[in-house]
Amino acid sequence: MNFSYLTDPENWQFGEPGSFPQLILSHLGYSALALLLGVLIALPVGLYIGHTGRGSFLAINAGNAGRSLPTLGLLMLMVTLLGLGLLPVLIALTVLVIPPILTSTYAGMRNVDHAVVDAARGMGMRPWQVLTRVEFPMALPVIMGGFRSAALQVIATATVAASVGLGGLGRLLIDGLAVNDYSRVLAGAVVVAVLAVVLDLLLALVQRWVVSPGLSGRVVRTTV
Repeated sequence: MNFSYLTDPENWQFGEPGSFPQLILSHLGYSALALLLGVLIALPVGLYIGHTGRGSFLAINAGNAGRSLPTLGLLMLMVTLLGLGLLPVLIALTVLVIPPILTSTYAGMRNVDHAVVDAARGMGMRPWQVLTRVEFPMALPVIMGGFRSAALQVIATATVAASVGLGGLGRLLIDGLAVNDYSRVLAGAVVVAVLAVVLDLLLALVQRWVVSPGLSGRVVRTTV
């Protein structure tokens, strides 16, 4: 395998158009926007459905339907309807992000021990207090699992942005194939894979920090 493009120092210079830092920043920008939109849409819906028990059929089927949609095909459809630009890419990536976040939020909420919820209500907590202080914290490990899955999917799939003229690491794949430069294609694939692994490790640290030790199984040591 030829790693010459990946190891060439000139391709790692900051501020240069088409350099790895510039492409990585663009790639992360598309991914972050899609994740943000996906969270803003799917998390409230999943919390509502999980808390009230209403619309569970919608949550399950929406998740299954979203997973079955081909992202590239959806992107081409959006480009046909909306034209070139960032909006079609964001729509396609957001549709990819929503199902894992929606289904994990719903599943996490429904798996909360009903006895704990009943005890919270018996203490006089209002519905929104039960949701924010009891159900959501206890569902957070499952929710974070869905978010990590969505993040990995969108990082791997954001390469499609290059197919409609945008930037990101997909440029290495598209441009490399166009000129039969397989060293460039290999470099793009390697950087995307490494980026996904690093992001997952960072999200695992975030999950360890935000999830209660009692829920994650970690032992809390106290000194006397």
